[in-house]
Amino acid sequence: MVLIALLAATALGLGIAEGWRELGQVTINGIVAGNYFALGAVGLTLIFGVLRLVNFAHGEFLTFGAYMLIAGNALGLPLVLSVLFGVVATALLGLLLEVGLWRPVRRRRVGELQLLLLALGLAFFMRNAIAFVAGPEDRATGANITAGVRIGELRIGRTELIVTVVGLAVILLVAVALKYSSLGRQARALSDSIELSETTGIDTDRIVLITWAASAGLAGLAGIFYALPAGVANPNLGFGLILSIFAAVVVGGIGNAYGALAGGLLIGLVQEWSTLVIDPAMKVAVGFAVLILVLLIRPQGLFGRGRSVER
Repeated sequence: MVLIALLAATALGLGIAEGWRELGQVTINGIVAGNYFALGAVGLTLIFGVLRLVNFAHGEFLTFGAYMLIAGNALGLPLVLSVLFGVVATALLGLLLEVGLWRPVRRRRVGELQLLLLALGLAFFMRNAIAFVAGPEDRATGANITAGVRIGELRIGRTELIVTVVGLAVILLVAVALKYSSLGRQARALSDSIELSETTGIDTDRIVLITWAASAGLAGLAGIFYALPAGVANPNLGFGLILSIFAAVVVGGIGNAYGALAGGLLIGLVQEWSTLVIDPAMKVAVGFAVLILVLLIRPQGLFGRGRSVER
């Protein structure tokens, strides 16, 4: 309630000081940005929730998805099929890395520090591999970035509107699946204890594979939905988003899909609101200021909960 009151007071102050039309426009921009923050955050929180792995390479999955969209365009696929191609290709990459990298490492029972260093190394490798193969220059996504929709005096790009509606729908579907489906219940069981889950007959390897596919696919979709309205993608796409995605995960509550949605939208809104009064280049720092504030008020995040089981 304290956070909601602060947000309302901030919006009221900005509306009075900067104008309601300007506030409305940056609010639309914030919802668009919050959409791909939330998609990326859901994928990141799935992996952490099940495996307790902080996947620093998650941003590169976003970049890979955007480039697979461009590859689909180059193959002559319609844009919608190119989007699906990018999501599926990124999900397959997640599966490949789980089978070829993460599973063998886990079976050797390496420590958390080694896992963090491995994730960082993978991130640098993927970023440079994408730049080596595709080149460092911007690549066009083939989307229509000129058509727009007017809501009174406000404007939103047609592509932005489509990806925002679809993105929010996907996040809600994932959250519902986690809560009510058999796979979701098994994934939640793994998040509490993999060892106990195995004793109850859950096929943990299968659930981990599905989790990696879902996490990577959502990351690929987030990268695609970021690149489409921008009209271009480059090898640094994911690197520019990952800090805000991490902030969204922590603000929403690590391991909670609903929290990732709330955290992503909150970070997106506050970052875009801040551009009314400060240099837009500083908006990522504003997102981390919100992170600090939330942790001071509610250390477990908006939707987080304390854990009694140590992994």
